[in-house]
Amino acid sequence: MAYATAKTIAVEEIPVIDVSGLASADEAAQHDVAARMREAAERIGFFYVSNHGVPLDLVDRIFSVSRDFFALPPETKSRVTINEIHRGWLAVGQAKMYAGAKIDLKESFLWGLELGADDPDVRAGKKLMGPNHWPDFMPEMRPTLSDYYDAIVACGNRLLRGFALSLGRPAGFFEPHFSKPLARGSMVYYPPQPPDLGEQQFGVAPHTDYGGLTLLSQDMTGGLQVLNKAGDWVTAHPIPGTLVINVGDLMARWTNNRFSSNAHRVINTSGRERYSVAVFFDPSFDTVIDPRDLLDDPATSKYPPTTCGEYIVGRFDKAFKYRQRAG
Repeated sequence: MAYATAKTIAVEEIPVIDVSGLASADEAAQHDVAARMREAAERIGFFYVSNHGVPLDLVDRIFSVSRDFFALPPETKSRVTINEIHRGWLAVGQAKMYAGAKIDLKESFLWGLELGADDPDVRAGKKLMGPNHWPDFMPEMRPTLSDYYDAIVACGNRLLRGFALSLGRPAGFFEPHFSKPLARGSMVYYPPQPPDLGEQQFGVAPHTDYGGLTLLSQDMTGGLQVLNKAGDWVTAHPIPGTLVINVGDLMARWTNNRFSSNAHRVINTSGRERYSVAVFFDPSFDTVIDPRDLLDDPATSKYPPTTCGEYIVGRFDKAFKYRQRAG
């Protein structure tokens, strides 16, 4: 038995885009970055960003917290077992990407926008919204993950400005739709995967992400693979100082499939532990995703309108074991 295989590609096949121009007052610089982002979003749905504004010492801090958390015994981590609003620890065996897939060989800790019981959306019972499930046994976790979340959301908003410009819309087009984002962070731990588990075992099975944009920090272990337009699985090398950005299903839908939400997977063949931190930067719960917003000819829309919350909750209910009920 062996691992599923992938082609090793040149790093530049998935482009590295310096996005500092998005924070510039120079409109030409903004449009240059936007054009490069659009090319990558249309061609493969993945790219790296450098000069992204997320402090590298903060990235180091969250990886340190991640290693400490996942090293704890299960009985300790289980004190923050994932709850009904998708916050907390997700053990191995609790996630699989599609019917018939093997369970993902990973653990996660999930958090998101911190909302109190008095928040109107929480009072209204909107799913996936509320307070985080912080561990009292690791007090350093809350400030580190909160700081990282804020920095990544700021980066995500800059990227959305670039995408808006690339689509011929005002830079602030997406801003009101992400004013209270349904954004979730996930620290992920992948144990070493022995080859005798076979070609159908993955750290994360092939899938597309559900929402808007995903912003990923990965360690230097490797293991992320992307399905390209030729139908080949290719390696997405770790590149120090960068974030990996990919388009999710809702953004592909919103752009009427101009942007590509490409399948990807993780196989940890390194013999070492692998860590990553993903933030799924999705619109506000009630945001209507309607391709006609971004089309010059609304009659060419391929999809009916849906809301972010309706779509994401529906996908979660299929993917996560804790959300599935007998009958």
